[in-house]
Amino acid sequence: MITFTPLSGAARTVRTIPLAYLLQVDDVRILLDCGSPDWCPELSSENAQDDAPPPWEKYCEALKECAPTVDLVLLSHGDLSHSGLYAYAHAHWGLTAPAYTTLPVQAMARIAATEDVEGIRDEQQVEDASGSSLQFNGGESSAPPAGTTSPSPAPTSPSPPPPSSSRKPKYVATVQEVHDAFDSVNVLRYTQPCHLQGKCQGLTIIPFNAGHTLGGTIWKIRSPSAGTILYAVDMNHMRERHLDGTVLMRQSSAGGGVFESLARPDLLITDAERANVTTARRKDRDAALLDCVTATLTSRNSLLLPCDSSTRVLELLVLFDQHWNYSRLKFPICLLSRTGREMLTFVRSMMEWLGGTISKEDVGEDGTGRGGRDRRRRDDDNDDDALGAFALRFRHVEFFPNPQTLMQTYSSKDPKLILAVPATLSHGPSRSLFAQFAEIPDNVVLLTGRSEPGTLGRILFDQWNNSQREEAKWDRGKIGSNIMMDGVLRLEMHSKVPLQGAELEEFLAKERIAKEKEAAHQAALARTQRMLEADEGQSSDSDSDDGSDSDEENEVERTLGEDLMDTTDDLKQAREGPNASSRSSKRKRGESGGADGEWALGVEPEDGVTRISFDIYLKGNVAKATSFFKSADGQTQRFRMFPYVEKRRKVDEYGETLDVGMWLRKGRVLEEDAENEETKEARRRKEEEEAKKAPREPPSKFVTSVVEVQLACRLFFVDLEGLNDGRAVKTIVPQVNPRKMILVHAPQEATDALIESCANIRAMTKEIYAPSQGETIQIGQQTNSFSISLSDELLASIKMSRFEDNEVGYVTGRISSLATSTIPVLEPVSAASLQSRSAARQLPARAHMLGSRPTQILPQSTMIGELKLTALKARLAQVGIQAELVGEGVLICGAAARRGASADSLEDSVAVRKTARGRVELEGSVSDIYYKVRKEVYALHALVAA
Repeated sequence: MITFTPLSGAARTVRTIPLAYLLQVDDVRILLDCGSPDWCPELSSENAQDDAPPPWEKYCEALKECAPTVDLVLLSHGDLSHSGLYAYAHAHWGLTAPAYTTLPVQAMARIAATEDVEGIRDEQQVEDASGSSLQFNGGESSAPPAGTTSPSPAPTSPSPPPPSSSRKPKYVATVQEVHDAFDSVNVLRYTQPCHLQGKCQGLTIIPFNAGHTLGGTIWKIRSPSAGTILYAVDMNHMRERHLDGTVLMRQSSAGGGVFESLARPDLLITDAERANVTTARRKDRDAALLDCVTATLTSRNSLLLPCDSSTRVLELLVLFDQHWNYSRLKFPICLLSRTGREMLTFVRSMMEWLGGTISKEDVGEDGTGRGGRDRRRRDDDNDDDALGAFALRFRHVEFFPNPQTLMQTYSSKDPKLILAVPATLSHGPSRSLFAQFAEIPDNVVLLTGRSEPGTLGRILFDQWNNSQREEAKWDRGKIGSNIMMDGVLRLEMHSKVPLQGAELEEFLAKERIAKEKEAAHQAALARTQRMLEADEGQSSDSDSDDGSDSDEENEVERTLGEDLMDTTDDLKQAREGPNASSRSSKRKRGESGGADGEWALGVEPEDGVTRISFDIYLKGNVAKATSFFKSADGQTQRFRMFPYVEKRRKVDEYGETLDVGMWLRKGRVLEEDAENEETKEARRRKEEEEAKKAPREPPSKFVTSVVEVQLACRLFFVDLEGLNDGRAVKTIVPQVNPRKMILVHAPQEATDALIESCANIRAMTKEIYAPSQGETIQIGQQTNSFSISLSDELLASIKMSRFEDNEVGYVTGRISSLATSTIPVLEPVSAASLQSRSAARQLPARAHMLGSRPTQILPQSTMIGELKLTALKARLAQVGIQAELVGEGVLICGAAARRGASADSLEDSVAVRKTARGRVELEGSVSDIYYKVRKEVYALHALVAA
């Protein structure tokens, strides 16, 4: 039985991202993708109230609840909408199940998550996992109104509560948690089967190329009970500049059609986000984008292009780099990203995953590859038309970690193309640049995606789309025009500024007090440790046995802390009078670990003398017990004694005293002596350089302000998301022809459009589901699976036939149980028992006729597979038999397939006909052609002999 629940990104919903789905196959729970929402949406009328839950609350609560029970995680793409929340769930919610993806998706997801968490934590205060935050006493205790600032020091210092717009909980991981989470992910290659073990035993997962992003994956899940499940979201069948199209739809040069391994699955889980969208030709979109860029730069104006940090930015960089080389432009391309260099360094090492023009590694402009010497010369001559690995040099791209370094290099009047992250304009460099950039006339804000609903990027896209004519809107297959923006836009800006004045002095005073307390605490611990070592050294002079037991010491310490100390205090109070209570409370305060009165039991800070324990008989609480040695009266009374533990030496079996610390110190001395002076000097210089590279961050605070942006720039949108449009989706899905289908990641109109399109196809399945968020659907029935072991003798007698990735055989045996195993064993049966069973199944006895033999039921063989006449035609062509398709479901083989064949040649012809599902007929005279055709038909099936 299959159970499917959309945690986020369901069908018939406005918020189609992030993507996260819970798929349960029998008892195995699989998490398909684990995307993160945009944590910094714009304030609107419906979510401006403090008590309104954030849009991601329902999704995060559902994921938090099911994360510990997940058995397998599959990630399909490396952007935030598919993998952004995996790091936080792995670190805080118990999502520690084995995760699988491709190598580029692992690296791209790590880069995207790192960029996102650094950008948010650099501007806003993020609460810890417990939901609490430290208070900054010198700042305001309540949230300030919009337009004011709130002191909130950096993570290394106390901070005030965030402003009202940031009070909603944000599940943002740390950089270390991101690296730890994605380091635990298992990577696979395309078409590499992975047979899972443990609770997932029996499942096989295979990744296939999905397009759209580098390493994007279509997951094929094979289950012995549920069949084949295909998870294919965010695909692109078109070839791009740096990627090939998805393998789900073969190119026309390869014959077209659907890839055979992915055809006819039992369940297809796919998206329908663009089922009602018609996209313009890629040639027209690229031309419109490049014309806008060139015209703006030549008019001495700049462009701001918001982009992501790892996936689709590669297509933009390749496009602009090729255009810069072709047009000989000298304007700078500025990439504002902390992880830009790291991303390109990784991509250059993953050439085998790239496609398009980039896959032509070390090839010149004519694509002929005229030899290594010529390629080397072209590279040395700085040929701008070199492709392949040289196309990833991006000599026109300059990297900037933040807007401040960009402004120090280029002024606002210099024409330039700026690619800034993130694409949603919700935080980070793109948002801070937009506030300044949009006020300059004739500057252009260039959008290449629609962004998530509720973000500034989506607001700008809606404004552009509403300004277009009805026939020029983005989903009508036309290229729109740029618009002039006007009006005032209120933006909430977050930043981190250093502390100054009284705030800085207050913070330094608190930091100094904290350091003094910590130093006093460490000194007290060191003094106590020295006293204990001295006590152990004094007691080691006396003889002791080998049986020193630490459990006895622990028991005594627990007893001291609970019962006996109360008795001792009562006795002292009775003897010393009323002043004893104050001294007793003073000692208890010292035991609690204060900075100014910190001393252990029996150790006073004034004289540092260790008090010696004595055996003291205590009155009261007399315990009577029977002793082994009896007195004349028959029994003796035992009084409670003050417990005393004798310090004993820790020795080995030879009587030698063990000193682990001495050996550790001696090992460090030997390592230092083994190093020469050059090594020591190099290590010292390295430590000094690292200390210089990582300066201590000055104390700072988070500031929130509301700015009014006077819009004066132009706005233009070109669709470069690299996804299938409605025409492609409605063509691919019927060719895949699944038995059942689940639609996700789609708005209401797109979902209805695809369902209506599939309903008009007679051969298409009618079992199409479109669950909403949190809705659970069940497909199939519960299947009981049992485990059985085959004996070695039975395995040796099985004739196996290969079918796809499996081997199939027919067995007949008897189940027996062994005392040494809980799994039953299937053993072969004898021939006599088989004959008796066959005799029992014989037909009812008839009148015996002379010369007749008893009727027996012959065992029938089974053929597994589905015959494709096109595949049979290709195999016959390889063995020299001509074949032609005539009519529907009929293949003519032999002489009759040749044009102008005579009537006499029909005797050497065979017709292969598919009459119904699972039935194939061969019609023709007995000849060599007949047996060859029958042999090839058998070869396309798995023959299971009875």
